Amino acid sequence: VFIYRGSGSSSMESPMLNHHVSTALRDWVAIESDSSNVLKRPDLHRMMEMAAQKLRLMGGTVELVDIGEQELPDGQTLALPKVVTAQFGNDPNKHTVCVYGHVDVQPAKLEDGWATDPYNLTDINGNLYGRGASDNKAPVLAWIHAVEAYQALNMELPVNVKFVIEGMEETGSNGLDAMILAQRDTFFSDVDYIIISDCGWLSRRPALTYGTRGNCYFYAEVEGPKQDLHSGVYGGTVIEPMTDLVGILGECIFSPSGKILIPGIREAVAPLSDEEWRMYQDIQFDIDNYKNKIGVNELMYSNKVDLLAHMWRYPTVSIHGIEGAFSDPGTKTVIPAKVTAKFSIRQVPNMDPAMVKKQVTDYLHSVFAKRKSPNKLKVTMVIGAKPWLADTQHPLYDAGKAAVKRVFDMDPDLIREGGTIPIARTFQDVTGKSIIMMPIGGFDDGLHSQNEKMSRYNYIEGTKLFVAYLNEVSQIKHTSV
Repeated sequence: VFIYRGSGSSSMESPMLNHHVSTALRDWVAIESDSSNVLKRPDLHRMMEMAAQKLRLMGGTVELVDIGEQELPDGQTLALPKVVTAQFGNDPNKHTVCVYGHVDVQPAKLEDGWATDPYNLTDINGNLYGRGASDNKAPVLAWIHAVEAYQALNMELPVNVKFVIEGMEETGSNGLDAMILAQRDTFFSDVDYIIISDCGWLSRRPALTYGTRGNCYFYAEVEGPKQDLHSGVYGGTVIEPMTDLVGILGECIFSPSGKILIPGIREAVAPLSDEEWRMYQDIQFDIDNYKNKIGVNELMYSNKVDLLAHMWRYPTVSIHGIEGAFSDPGTKTVIPAKVTAKFSIRQVPNMDPAMVKKQVTDYLHSVFAKRKSPNKLKVTMVIGAKPWLADTQHPLYDAGKAAVKRVFDMDPDLIREGGTIPIARTFQDVTGKSIIMMPIGGFDDGLHSQNEKMSRYNYIEGTKLFVAYLNEVSQIKHTSV
């Protein structure tokens, strides 16, 4: 095991290090902890127990917190995986950090296009391939290894370290918000800072993440005849629900240039400051690589600052699909009786999901009314997650910059995430604690995709980063909160 010493960037490593970290990750990846598949729930329970046992064997104070049951669409209930909490050290003279992570994963099958068995960690050219390797099992283990490193050299932890590890992140963190609220004045009462490592770098340069977009997810349902109709027999006589739905989506939600046309949405967005513009200029980001990675010839914007700004700090609308429409191979001459569009609007400061719900609902109904259609429109918001934004001048970020400098000998990019990590905003609102996102995943790790991987370099150097960061946080003056 290695340890970061606190001055210089040297470390001590044993030949056993690579074997130790990859064996632990291999054991964790082998468990098919898919939270979206109820048939895999026993595996998920086993994953939580394995994480708890790992922390117990290290001498931590560990609990498996029961967060209740999940109600399934058919009305049945299923036990949610317990949340693992752990504590190492309780010195009142030290800062206390709480590390959040999750050990559930997205679905994966070899036949989906994986080059290797997704649940058998495979080392190819220094990359460790497996479902959950980067999202989020290796980062969670890296934090555990960081604590182990201090223990192995009989060195006292510079801060008290707590863990909160859940098993439902990929499906919305069912039960976690209530658990955080219930333990606000107990488990979280002495926590000074919260660290989340459930994100990735933007390039090959290490990064610190200081913001995420929220998300408002909508269903827009248009219902007409009492059943599906034959388009030859009834086409031309009925006003078709699909025509209404495509009309209000295509003409009203956004323009070809990407501007959202719903009144009030753009007006709520915090203006781009000169300082933020300068930060974006300094970020390492290759537009051509980005285009090649996703396989497109042209993007919505051609310069780096505009592209990053619209990826991170402006709202966007995405139409995800239409339920009830014919989508199987072949042809079917049908007029669907009821169709439901699914679309979302990413949230940024200073948007409020409750207001967005009203704006979208009112606007779609007003546009629909102008069509004078006899069909019925129903608009529902099913997710309303707020954005999260941290202060990059906070000592937590100074400590992060110092740790990156010591381990990687370079300054980190300060970046935001275009996606949504709702737990960050929950922690902020419920506990009032300061939060930092410290990723170690690579920009090309393939999260949620085929051939997900974590590079051995990022895993080991990321562990060193966490070791260094604990030391840097210990030096923050106690007046900072």
